[in-house]
Amino acid sequence: MSYLESNLKTVPTGLRKVLYLNWPLIVLLTAVACAGFLMLYSVAGGNLETWSEPQMKRFGAGMIAMLAVGFTPIWFWRNVSALAYIFALLLLVAVDLFGAIGMGAQRWLELGPIRVQPSELMKVALVMFLAAYYDWLDISKVSRPLWVLIPVAIILLPTFLVLTQPDLGTAVMLVLGGGLVMFAAGVSLWYFGTVIALVVALVFGVLESRGTDWQLLHDYQYARIDTFLDPGADPLGAGYNITQAQIALGSGGWSGRGFMQGTQSRLNFLPEKHTDFIFTTLAEEFGFVGAFSLLMIYAGIIAVSVQSALSNKDRFSSLLTLGVAGTFFFFFAINMAMVMGLMPVVGVPLPLVSYGGTAMMILLAAFGLVQSAHIHRPR
Repeated sequence: MSYLESNLKTVPTGLRKVLYLNWPLIVLLTAVACAGFLMLYSVAGGNLETWSEPQMKRFGAGMIAMLAVGFTPIWFWRNVSALAYIFALLLLVAVDLFGAIGMGAQRWLELGPIRVQPSELMKVALVMFLAAYYDWLDISKVSRPLWVLIPVAIILLPTFLVLTQPDLGTAVMLVLGGGLVMFAAGVSLWYFGTVIALVVALVFGVLESRGTDWQLLHDYQYARIDTFLDPGADPLGAGYNITQAQIALGSGGWSGRGFMQGTQSRLNFLPEKHTDFIFTTLAEEFGFVGAFSLLMIYAGIIAVSVQSALSNKDRFSSLLTLGVAGTFFFFFAINMAMVMGLMPVVGVPLPLVSYGGTAMMILLAAFGLVQSAHIHRPR
C-alpha cells in the first residue's frame, strides 16, 4: 500500500483524488439505488416515467453532488460545520412559520418549483457540527458535565423543532445520530445509562398523559402506538397499513412471487407502496432471498464506512464518517422494523429505494462527506 501511494504522489491532484475515492462504497450505493429503480418500476405497473425515471435523474444528480462534496478538502467541511447547523436550524424555524402542509404535517418549504424538507438537511448538519465540536474539544473534557450538556443542547434544539411539525421519526433519528457521535467521541457510558432511564420514564409519562390536559403526543400518534401493540384490533382502519404490509411480507415466502407479480402492490392493497412501504413490495416479489440480499448490501455500506472511519487518523473525519454511517443505519433499520411491525409506523423512508428527492440528494451529499474524509485522510 505504501508503495502504491508513493507512486500516486506523481499523479496530478485531480486524477489522484479519483483514484483515492472509496470505490466499493460507490458500487454498493449504486446497487441499492438500482434495486430502488426496479421496485419503483414494478409498483408503477411497468411504467418507467411515473416514479423510476425521476428517481434515476435524482440519483445521477446526487452522485454528481457526492463527487463534488468528496473532492472538496475535509478541512473546508470542518470549518463550515457550525454554519451548516445554523442554516439548517433557521430552515426548521422557517418551516414552523410558513412551511407547506402535506398529509397533516408541516415539514416542507416551497422554493419555487422545488419542495425541500429541512429536517433531512439537519440530520447531516447535526453530525457535522458534533464531529467538529469533539474535534475541537480536549479529549480530557469529553465526559465532564458542562461539556456534555453543550452537545445535548445542540441535539435537543432541532429535535424539538422537528417534533412540532410533527415528525416523530426524524426526531428519533436526530437523537440517535447525535447520541452515536457522542458515544464514538468517548462520552462516559454513565450518561447513556441515565438517558435510557429517562427514556423509560418518558415512555411511561407519554402513556399516562393520554386523555389528560397535558397529553404529550397527538391523537394520531397514540393511534399508531395502539396499532403497533395490536394491529388486528382494527384491520380495516388504523391497523390497515401494517396488516397489509405483513400480508405482503409473508406471501413472498422464500423466493417471492416474481418480479411485478406482487398482488398486494399490483391490486393497491399496500399503502404508500412507492415510499415508506416499498420494502414490503420487494419482499413479496423477491421473498426472503431478495430482502436479505438488500439487507446485506446495506450492511456492506456500513462496513465499508466504518472501516474507513477506523483507519482515518483525523478525529473530525473519523467521527463524521461514523456519524453518517450510523444515521444511514438508523434510516433502514427503522424503516424495516416499522413495516415488519417491530416498532410503530413513524414515516421513515427506505434510503435510496423509496421515492423521494430531498432525502436521496442529501443522503448522497452526506456520503460525499464520507468520501471527502476518505480522500483527504492523512497518508
